Amino acid sequence: MVADAFAFLQSWYASCCNDDWEHSYGVTIDTLDNPGWYLKVNLVGTPLAGTTLDHLAVERTEDDWLHDWSDGTHFEGAGGPLNLGEMLDAFRDFAGGAVPSPL
Repeated sequence: MVADAFAFLQSWYASCCNDDWEHSYGVTIDTLDNPGWYLKVNLVGTPLAGTTLDHLAVERTEDDWLHDWSDGTHFEGAGGPLNLGEMLDAFRDFAGGAVPSPL
């Protein structure tokens, strides 16, 4: 499932690139010091702009956890060191799973 979610993120990003959006907005994948991952997807200027998601939290163990949320401007996720794929799955689910047509 992770490979599919990664491919989805790539396709979603490419569909948003219109010679303007990618110069001001985009996707950030970073690491956390606890350890873990952080994902931030800018929704401004995309079909997902304005789409919100209440904070979802899954706490399995100290190293196996996931938090996802959206304020309509950004989709954000944070998770444990082995939860990056799950975060990408969560974004795909949030986006509806279908890659939109280019803007």
